Amino acid sequence: MKSAIRHKLTATAVKQVKPYTKAQKLADGAELYLYVHPQGGKYWRFDYRFTDKRKTLALGVYPDVSLADPRAPHQSAREQLSSGFDPSESKRVQKLTQHLAATDSFEAVAGEWFSQKMKEKSDSYRVRTLRILEKDLFPSVSLSGQHR
Repeated sequence: MKSAIRHKLTATAVKQVKPYTKAQKLADGAELYLYVHPQGGKYWRFDYRFTDKRKTLALGVYPDVSLADPRAPHQSAREQLSSGFDPSESKRVQKLTQHLAATDSFEAVAGEWFSQKMKEKSDSYRVRTLRILEKDLFPSVSLSGQHR
């Protein structure tokens, strides 16, 4: 799906928009919009339908995510839809995969082991074991993982 999307918003308009008493949506094109909350928050959103259900994909918060930043993931989400995939589900799986990769490190596993096995040990033994892990094992294991 390589259709050209005509973007309506400008960086100046996004920066200068003020919140109203009601939430408002400023359309950028192809169901991408900036949701302006009455308290002042500005959120990039993409509304779409998947399996006859209306869904909204969050693409970031302004100003952390500028005007140009949500356009690429928006286009990617539109391509996923045209291929029959739910972009929200893809985002959830990607987030879960990143979380599992982060918690599956040696340091995370060792921390879990330490909290389970060291409960009944003396303070001096726990301190010494933790010092060995932090000083000797964690640095060498993280360095060996970089050479893969």
